[in-house]
Amino acid sequence: MSSAILLSIILVYFSVLLGIAFYTSRHSNNESFFIGNRNSKWWLVAFGMIGTSLSGMTFISVPGTVGKAGFDYFQVVIGYWLGYFAVAFILLPLYYKLKLTSIYTYLEGRLGMTSYKTGALFFILSRTLGATLRLYLVIKVLEKFVLNDIGIPFEVTAVVILGLILLYTFRGGVKTIVWTDTLQTTFMLLALVVCVGYIIHSLHYDLGSAWLAMKEKGYTRLIQTDPRSPGFFLKQLLGGAFITIAMTGLDQEMMQKNISVSNLKDSRKNMLTLSFLQVLVVFIFLSLGGLLYLYAASKGGVFQHIMVNGKDQLQFILDGKNIIGDDIFPILAFHYMPPFISIIFIIGLISALFPSADGALTALTSSFCIDILGIRRQQGMTEEAQKRTRLIVHNAFALIFLVCVFVFRSVDNGSLIQVLLVVAGYTYGPLLALFTFGIFTARRVKNELVPIVCIAAPVVCYILKQHDTAWLNGYSIGTELLIINAGLTFLLLYLTSKKGNTAITATD
Repeated sequence: MSSAILLSIILVYFSVLLGIAFYTSRHSNNESFFIGNRNSKWWLVAFGMIGTSLSGMTFISVPGTVGKAGFDYFQVVIGYWLGYFAVAFILLPLYYKLKLTSIYTYLEGRLGMTSYKTGALFFILSRTLGATLRLYLVIKVLEKFVLNDIGIPFEVTAVVILGLILLYTFRGGVKTIVWTDTLQTTFMLLALVVCVGYIIHSLHYDLGSAWLAMKEKGYTRLIQTDPRSPGFFLKQLLGGAFITIAMTGLDQEMMQKNISVSNLKDSRKNMLTLSFLQVLVVFIFLSLGGLLYLYAASKGGVFQHIMVNGKDQLQFILDGKNIIGDDIFPILAFHYMPPFISIIFIIGLISALFPSADGALTALTSSFCIDILGIRRQQGMTEEAQKRTRLIVHNAFALIFLVCVFVFRSVDNGSLIQVLLVVAGYTYGPLLALFTFGIFTARRVKNELVPIVCIAAPVVCYILKQHDTAWLNGYSIGTELLIINAGLTFLLLYLTSKKGNTAITATD
């Protein structure tokens, strides 16, 4: 498949997005940008949020993990499903009761201004790192398999993609993203189904025989029973549940779309629908991973164990190259499957990219403007002045995204889904602790100590993670890192707090 043809398809796709953005951003204002004027349809938000919650990381990395870990990741996904119920029945009622535009405003009324700013800054850090990590992965694939052949370097690709995201988000914000996410989720799921169907057909399987073939190779193994392993099922289950509570329920990007729905009942429908859809979709992605390794084996691919720095490393070699992990899907799609699959892959990939990148950019702009700059509080600040500030912040975050993408390029280790979970463990822990402390205790924090506590806890957790097997008798910390981090932060907040009350004064 010609790289020029693939590039043309990408440009056509962008043109469609820009058309939707132009149509939906007519008569838009700051309320449209921040919360979609609170009139989004719940079913539309639920469907579009599949793409936001999965992203290009799921599209590339999750299938690639099957070669080493089987369906281990599905244990985390079951935990995600449990976490959505906590978001739907604990956090959403709170947000609707207070009619929040930024969810972190809750922290001001309950714990004070310093806690509020600290929580918002941790979200900004968390979402910036998470979104740019996802963005980097997709840009890397586009560069390696499409743009290198026509001489377009990584740096130019990154600049152009971020520029295009700016074009269709800077006016409409959430109002636009609810619709573009729906389109992109549709294309992503179509690509997933088509790729699964093609491999099953080409290997002469039906669904039952394909599952049996994956099971025979060990790709469908699920439950890890060794408590010391990072993949132990209870760790994965609890870690997944708290990751959802933190990365969805305490994340302005995800909640910004939820609270754009007009009422709590419909917003809760959205959240619970999303929980079931995500389980189904990730299961299909993992099945795709098993099928990819079966397909690669039919082309001569084999697993090999080699020693690297004294450690046994599993590789999957096809035509002399190790393609285990993030590389397997794009390499097979571009070099071993027919051209129409290459086209489907590209459409699916860019469809998986933008729901996470555009929503993050909009949410970060909203949080920085409302929580850090306080533009909604400044007396006499006109709608036009707020808009000018918002556009400056929006452009500034796009530049920060670009810098982070370049940084991730320099530290890429070949399988980024685990990196994303580790980053979330360090950065969302303090945010989870602040909300938990506010909701479940009646104590008042010493606000001057809150930033110190929220920095100290992740630092201690980092040191513990570096020495976990040595200090904990072989126990290896996995996704429960988030729980440990949040628990330590909560404990330090409790020890430095005093008796008080839970009166909430913030309304926006």
